[in-house]
Amino acid sequence: MDVLRQNLLLAALSAAQLKRLSRHLELIEMPLGDVLYESGRHLSYVYFPTTSLISLLYVLESGASSQIAVVGNDGVVGVALFMGGETTPSRAVVQSAGEGYRLAAKAIKSEFTRGGPIQGLMLRYTQSLITQMAQTAVCNRHHSVDQQLCRWLLHSMDRLGVPDITMTQELIASMLGVRREGVTEAAGKLQKQGVIRYRRGQIHVLDRRKLERLSCECYEVVRSETARLLPWVAPH
Repeated sequence: MDVLRQNLLLAALSAAQLKRLSRHLELIEMPLGDVLYESGRHLSYVYFPTTSLISLLYVLESGASSQIAVVGNDGVVGVALFMGGETTPSRAVVQSAGEGYRLAAKAIKSEFTRGGPIQGLMLRYTQSLITQMAQTAVCNRHHSVDQQLCRWLLHSMDRLGVPDITMTQELIASMLGVRREGVTEAAGKLQKQGVIRYRRGQIHVLDRRKLERLSCECYEVVRSETARLLPWVAPH
């Protein structure tokens, strides 16, 4: 049970609720780049990351993509299943390798239709996820690459629970929907200011407070709303 509680949504369940759910939860490896589901495809599972980080992406016909949300040990991937849909227009890709639990569609639907605490928990998480998606869209449209990178680093770090992120500049550019040169320049500025240390795809955040100051208001909007809806999840 303690291992299951590495995911903060699962940790919020009572012992009895978690015991009932645990019979259907399957621990899986989530390697970097693994696609959990594709746009428009039928969803078979929801996923509760523990040590991994999942990126929700919108992919255009041209192949260009942009991240709309990131999910880690704070949440669940595949909310369309219990919200009444069987598909979603986004793609879910493992952004940082690790582990997580998956739960079959039939099991999550059964739990959700029971009503009660589990349903309420999933609905509140979905609302916080919608806030993150909406704020990300605004951020990508109105804020600089420097600010977007700071926001992305903070969201990723919060959901991994550590100040270390493994990610190439090319992948970061793909996540943010910007040119690689823009990410290289923005990362270089942060490194010169002593905010991060970046080498060969390894990012270590040295000064979180300064990173928060350099970020736009979008990070705080999402953090505050998550804290309101799921106070045990959001960093304070």
